[in-house]
Amino acid sequence: MSEDKITIEVDGQTFSANKGQMLIEVTDANDIYVPRFCYHNKLTIAANCRMCLVEVEKAPKALPACATPVMEGMKVKTKSKAAIAAQKAVMEFLLINHPLDCPICDQGGECELQDLAMGYGQDVSRYQERKRVVKDKNIGPLIQTDLTRCIHCTRCVRFGEEIAGLREMGATGRGENTQIGTYIEKSVTSEMSGNVIDLCPVGALTSKPFRYSARTWELVQKEAVAPHDSVGSNIHVHVKANKVKRVVPAINESINEVWLSDRDRFSYEAVNSEDRLNKPMVKDNGTWHEVDWETALEVVSNSLQVLIDSNDTEQIGAIASASSTLEELYLLQKYIRAIGSNNIDSRLKQSDFSDQDDAPAFPYLGQSIAEFDNLQATLLIGSNVRKEQPIINHRLRKAVLHGATVSVLNSVDYDFNFPVKAKTIVAPDMIPLELASILKAVIEISNRDVDTQIKQSIDKATADENHKAIAAQLLDADDAIVLLGNIASSHPQFSLLRSLAGLIAELSNSKLGYLSENANTSGAWLAGAVPHRLTGCKQTDAGMNTQEMLKARLKAYILMGVEPELDCYDSRIAREAMKNADFVVSLTAFRSDEMNEYADVLLPISVFTETSGTYINNEGTKQSFAGAVTPLAEARPAWKVLRVLGNYFELEGFDYQSSTDVLDEAMKQIGSIEGDNSSSWKLSGSINNSSNGLQRITETPMNMIDSISRRADSLQKTSDVSDGAIHINSALAEKNKLANDDSAKVEQDDNSVTLKVIIDERVADDCVLIQSAHPEQINLGASFGEIRIAKS
Repeated sequence: MSEDKITIEVDGQTFSANKGQMLIEVTDANDIYVPRFCYHNKLTIAANCRMCLVEVEKAPKALPACATPVMEGMKVKTKSKAAIAAQKAVMEFLLINHPLDCPICDQGGECELQDLAMGYGQDVSRYQERKRVVKDKNIGPLIQTDLTRCIHCTRCVRFGEEIAGLREMGATGRGENTQIGTYIEKSVTSEMSGNVIDLCPVGALTSKPFRYSARTWELVQKEAVAPHDSVGSNIHVHVKANKVKRVVPAINESINEVWLSDRDRFSYEAVNSEDRLNKPMVKDNGTWHEVDWETALEVVSNSLQVLIDSNDTEQIGAIASASSTLEELYLLQKYIRAIGSNNIDSRLKQSDFSDQDDAPAFPYLGQSIAEFDNLQATLLIGSNVRKEQPIINHRLRKAVLHGATVSVLNSVDYDFNFPVKAKTIVAPDMIPLELASILKAVIEISNRDVDTQIKQSIDKATADENHKAIAAQLLDADDAIVLLGNIASSHPQFSLLRSLAGLIAELSNSKLGYLSENANTSGAWLAGAVPHRLTGCKQTDAGMNTQEMLKARLKAYILMGVEPELDCYDSRIAREAMKNADFVVSLTAFRSDEMNEYADVLLPISVFTETSGTYINNEGTKQSFAGAVTPLAEARPAWKVLRVLGNYFELEGFDYQSSTDVLDEAMKQIGSIEGDNSSSWKLSGSINNSSNGLQRITETPMNMIDSISRRADSLQKTSDVSDGAIHINSALAEKNKLANDDSAKVEQDDNSVTLKVIIDERVADDCVLIQSAHPEQINLGASFGEIRIAKS
C-alpha cells in the first residue's frame, strides 16, 4: 500500500483512505450515509451544525465526521447507540426555534431538515418557551429570505466568500441571536447568487420568482442545456402542467460542476412572457392579422419567389442568432443557399471580417473548460468574463486561488472577483498598440527570432515595465492562455488583435482562446451559418457578412431569433435596413413594437424549453437535449418551419421526420469536432500610436444578451441590465462640465440623442461607455468609433 494510503474501519467494514481525508469524505465514497447540514463537498468545512457526529473508538465523545481527519487503524461507528443519540440531540436542538412552516414552505418535499427530522427527530417537542423570530431581509429580486427558518449552517456565507468571491452575506450576533444577512443593507449582486438557493438545506433562502407557484412533488424534471453563453451549462427544467416553473443546475463536473449563473437559472420566466408570439401573423397594408401557418408560409414563399424569378437572389439575406440550435442553423444555411444566396451570417456584433478565410474552424476556447482550474497565467483581452461567462470566471478564480496570475487589457476596468496581477486600461483604438508592446516584450525576454515584417509592424511599440511583467508571467508559466473576449471580437480591428494575440501566445508557449458570446457560436460556424464556408468548414464563394447585408439595404431579410436593432453591431443601420427592405420575415418567439414596424411576416418559433436540439459549446463539446414542454399555442420548432419552407420550393433533402435526422445529416458533414486556433500569423492593419478623439465603447450587460434574457422579469430588476446612460470618468466629465445625473447630448456620425450621465471611474480616459440593447441608444450607430458629448 502507498505511503499516502491508510486503513480504517467503519461500521465493521475495512476501507482504504488517503492521509488527511476527512471521515465524511471516506463514508461518502463508500456509500455509508452520515447525516449533515453544513457540510458540502464544494465548500470549506465549518463543522457548526454537528449533525454528522459519529462514535470514534477511544474518543471521549462523538466527533463531527466532516472535521475529523482519518488516521491509521481508526474505528468508527456511524449507527451505534451513542452516534444516533448524539445526532438526535443535535436535531432536537436545531428544531427548538424552527417554525412549523412545512405546509407553506417552498422547500417542502426536498428539504434536508424535513428529511432528517423524520429520521432523527421527535414527534413531540420538550421545548415550551417562546420561539425566536427573525425579520426577513430584502436581498434583491431573485432570492426570497425566510430567516426564522435558518439553522446557521453558513453554506450561503461560505459560498459568497469561496465561490462567488464576494463577501455579501455573513453572520451577526451570537447564540440564538445569530442572524444571516448582508453586511450592509443592499441587494446581493453576484452573477451566481442563485446557487445559495440550492445550497440552503432548509427553506431560509428560496427562489423569489418560483415562490408559491408549485409544490416540489408536482414537478417533472427534464434535462436541458442553458442557452445564454458559450459554456453550455447543464440544467434541469422543472415542469408542472406543461409550464416551466423553475430551472436548477444539473451536475456536470467537466463543465458547470454543480453551479449555475443567475442568467441561466432565471431566464425561464421569458418562456411565458406577454411578448410571446402565439400565432403566425401577416401585415397587410400596415395592419397585422393573425393567420394560419399555411397562409403565412405561402406569403413568405411567394415574396421570395419574386426575387428568385428575377434572378435577384443576391438581394436575399439571412441573419440568425448564434443561440439557435445546430439543427436550426444548419437548415437555415441549407435553405438560403438552395434558393441561390450565400448571404447568411450569425456574427451579429462583429465588424472586422478581413481575415475570416484564415479563421479557425470555430472560435475554440483553446482548452477544455475543466482545464481552467490548472492554469498558471492568463491574459484577458477585451473581456468581462465575470459577467459574460460566469462559469469560466469561476474556474479562473479557482486557478488564481491556487497561485495563478491574471493580466488584463481592456477599455473598461471591470470589477473581477479575483486579484489582477497587471492591468492596462486604454481607449479601444490603443489596444492594438498595447498588444504590440506586450508582443515586443515577449520577443525581448524570450530572445525568439521573428519575421522581419512582424518586427517592422510593431516598431512603434515600446515595452514598459507593465508590458514586461505581463510577458514574463506568460513565459514563466507551464500552463498559460491568452483569451480574446466579447469587446475584442467586436473591435473594429479584431483581425489585428487576433494576430497580435496569436503571436503572443505562440512565442510565449501559451494557448490562444476565444470567449464566444452565444450558446452555439461554435455550432454556427461548423453548421455553415457564415457566408464564406459551408457545413464542416468547406470553402465557398463568400456571400455578405452581417454588416455588409445591413449596409447594402437588401430587398429581403430572413431573421431567426434576432432583433437587429438590439443585437447587431450598428443598431441604427440595422433598423434602417429593416425598415427599407421590401420584405422581412422573422422567425421569432417574441414580438416587439420595433418588429411590428419593420417586419412583414412573423412566424412563431419555440424557445429552448420547447424544442429538441443541439449546442456545441466553446470547448467543442456537442450536447443535445429534448423539449421540456410542448410549444406555446401555435409556435413550432424553427427546424420544422424551415423544413416546410424548403418543401414549398420543392427543394431536395427537406424531408426530415425529426431533429435527430437533421443532426445526423449535419454531423456527417461536420465530422469530428477538433478545436485548433493555430495559424500562420501575419500582421495587417495599422497600429496607431495615438488615440483619435473621443471613443465609444459598447458593452452588452449579461441580462440583455438575447431576446429571452431581455424578457425575464426578475433578471430585468437586477443591476446587470442596460441603463440608457453614458458612462464617463470624472476627468472627462470635468472637461465637458458634466456632473452625475446630468443630461448630455451625444453625437455619433450625423445622429444625436440625449442620455443621462453616470460618472464611472472604470472607463478609460477620453472614452464613453454605452450599454447596448437599450431603446435610447438605437439611433446612435456603431458600437465603436468616434463620438461627441456636450451638456444638454
